[in-house]
Amino acid sequence: MPGTFLMKLDSMQPSQLFISSEKLSEVMRSSAPLVPESIEPVPVRQLGEQVILTDGHTRALAAFLAGLSEVRAFWDEDELDWEAYAICVEWCREEGVHTVADLAGRVVSPEEYELLWHERCRQMHRQLQAKRGVKQEG
Repeated sequence: MPGTFLMKLDSMQPSQLFISSEKLSEVMRSSAPLVPESIEPVPVRQLGEQVILTDGHTRALAAFLAGLSEVRAFWDEDELDWEAYAICVEWCREEGVHTVADLAGRVVSPEEYELLWHERCRQMHRQLQAKRGVKQEG
């Protein structure tokens, strides 16, 4: 993939609080043996002073659990809701999630992941839409 580079896992700020155990198992099976080249690159973006993971948290954690210290990454150029990402990063900081390694103790069942992460994000997006004056469907 053009534009990829190796990046240390401990230099990436997660923007997600939990990892689905099912998804982690799938990544670990499909990427075996786990070496930087076997893992799809993760997207990162500068947010203030830090480089944050915008996606690929499960792949990054799988790499960490396999003993890797770095993964391939690329600069994410997608249009993203930076206000939402800033909130997610703040949640991570508040709960002590500063590096990919901190996600190792936050692997939960798919059902818990849905409740603890997806539902929290949906609520945050609803609040942002209301704040922005966006009409909500439903």
